[in-house]
Amino acid sequence: MKKWLAGLVLAIGVQGAVMASERAETAWQWVDEGAVLVDVRTTEEFAAGHLPGAINIPLDQLPSRLAELGEPGAETIVVYCRSGNRSGQALGWLNRQGYEKVHNGGGLEEMRQSRQ
Repeated sequence: MKKWLAGLVLAIGVQGAVMASERAETAWQWVDEGAVLVDVRTTEEFAAGHLPGAINIPLDQLPSRLAELGEPGAETIVVYCRSGNRSGQALGWLNRQGYEKVHNGGGLEEMRQSRQ
């Protein structure tokens, strides 16, 4: 019974990794096609390392810096953070502001690993 449970946990873990990889791969495809790459982590996190070409607009600054992203619908945007949580929040908020072409790339390391 324990062997079966371990196999199930492993299978669920592998499926989660595959899904996470798919969102990062989609993010890179969008970036390669010209999407704006936005790191929504803090300024300190961004300074410690970020993806090439990314601009830093921390999640809590999105409302005051929205103009940097252009008019809703004008730009395709990829957001990422440390784990995908804040970028998921950014995606939802941007969608509510009328930005429909937004993709959550997930976490920094997830995106780095997808590009290797």
